Amino acid sequence: MSIVAVKVLSTVNAAYGTTLSAEQLASKISGPASAVSFDRSAFSFFSEADESLQISFLDEMHVDPTAASDLGRKFSVLAGYPLPLARAA
Repeated sequence: MSIVAVKVLSTVNAAYGTTLSAEQLASKISGPASAVSFDRSAFSFFSEADESLQISFLDEMHVDPTAASDLGRKFSVLAGYPLPLARAA
């Protein structure tokens, strides 16, 4: 596992005591269902991981940046404050 994935997963998993894999998180941060279900791991990625790590993780995991940005915007609306990837792509 890369250092980027380790840093992102330690941030996301530590926040809620989960044990997601990089692949599981990649799926959660690219699917609109995560906002509908208020997925806490996806929200943690968008709100707690450093923006540069988020972008590196998207690239490394081959997550469509537009899909992630769209989901980031949905979480931003739900949270009531701007999130870094909500303004990207």
